[in-house]
Amino acid sequence: MNVVPFSVLDLATITDGSDAATALRHTRDLAQHAERWGYRRYWVAEHHNMPGIASAATAIVIAHVAAGTRTIRVGAGGIMLPNHAPLVVAEQFGTLESLFPGRIDLGLGRAPGSDLATARALRRTLASDPDAFPQDILELLSYFEPRGEDDPPGTVRAVPGAGLKVPLYILGSSLFGAQVAAALGLPFAFASHFAASLMLQAIEIYRRHFRPSADHPEPYLMLGVNIVAADTDEEARFIATSGRQSFANLRRGLPTTLPPPSREFEREVVPFGTIPLAEVQSVSMVGAPVTVRQGLEAFVDRTRPDELIIAAQIFDHAARLRSYEIVGKSR
Repeated sequence: MNVVPFSVLDLATITDGSDAATALRHTRDLAQHAERWGYRRYWVAEHHNMPGIASAATAIVIAHVAAGTRTIRVGAGGIMLPNHAPLVVAEQFGTLESLFPGRIDLGLGRAPGSDLATARALRRTLASDPDAFPQDILELLSYFEPRGEDDPPGTVRAVPGAGLKVPLYILGSSLFGAQVAAALGLPFAFASHFAASLMLQAIEIYRRHFRPSADHPEPYLMLGVNIVAADTDEEARFIATSGRQSFANLRRGLPTTLPPPSREFEREVVPFGTIPLAEVQSVSMVGAPVTVRQGLEAFVDRTRPDELIIAAQIFDHAARLRSYEIVGKSR
């Protein structure tokens, strides 16, 4: 397998019978372990009105994780930019970069990260305007530009923010995100962990249309992968049933906390690579170390990503730590 960096995507998952405080403690603990296991970055994602996700106040969770670690990069995967004024995002991440210099990432998405009623409660404009997201990104980038005494009167400055290097990443689960990232010359993170059917098209569009920028002369592609690893295939299939139940509940419009594993939801997992990538709905690998490694090798050889970001919906915290440890050792 071509060696690529591994990173962590965490939703600060709240499990049945637990609470957000416990989920956030587990998030920081996992980040500390991931740092020791050599993961490159640790991202948390903005979601709202979701009973099983504790990372709604994403910038605060990032500060919580960064304060408990020393070297791993910490960031958002991502901030849903239409929910926020670009100036506010620049100030928040300028503050984070000031507190934890050289360690903060800012991934940006254009979905609400919520249902329509919650989007309204966030004061989000619900009108669909494809041009707004790129323009908001450009406005946000402008707030990180250095400012001086010769700025025109009335210039709005992000303090902290102006003059700081906060790397931006464009997130996407469709072709639009690939187009935006390519046009702006920014790294692109595709959500193949839940929207893989468009992955190959998005990769091709991003790489073919990428316009080099000052900070990024070459395209940089991150791909999301679901992985549940355990010491045996049987154990991995069992603990993976928590995520399967949670996803089924979400598809029914009834999001819940993450349920414990259940034998009723256990089934044989189709090995990665036996279904054409264009037909895969989510990139997932479940199994023992050798099973996971074989799946990762096939996926990396086919897609040639610059980085993989690993998601894992696992009920038991010790089992989740073990899963990420196995993945970290599979490179």
